[in-house]
Amino acid sequence: MIDWAGFSSARSELGADFVRILGYFREDGAKSVVAIEDAMRSADAAAMVLPAHTLKGEASQFGADALADLAEKIEIVARQSVEWRQSPDEALPDVVKLRGLFDDTLLAFERETNPLVERRAFGRKAEAANQRFGQL
Repeated sequence: MIDWAGFSSARSELGADFVRILGYFREDGAKSVVAIEDAMRSADAAAMVLPAHTLKGEASQFGADALADLAEKIEIVARQSVEWRQSPDEALPDVVKLRGLFDDTLLAFERETNPLVERRAFGRKAEAANQRFGQL
């Protein structure tokens, strides 16, 4: 779902601005998802193009490849629908998936960036440590 190398690269490149720009992604991405859903409800393919394109670009910037790919599929269908003067019905299954994937992506980003989230250990020692949780 996330290209963590791409995410880390964005984090390094943006430096101190990373958290602020990730916040913009959260806000703008939510607006794009709503705009795409509203356009789908009204069968307005033209209104789907820009928010899908915007979401694709912003998701790509942070390594959210699955989200970027889904937004691109929606954008392509919307553009074709405009060109062929057809309803964007073909995009419906992808639009239905969009909000869940966006939310899952934000959750993954939150886990990665929030210093209060406990980092998961790995290996046998981690499994043993988890078995003793809550014991004195």
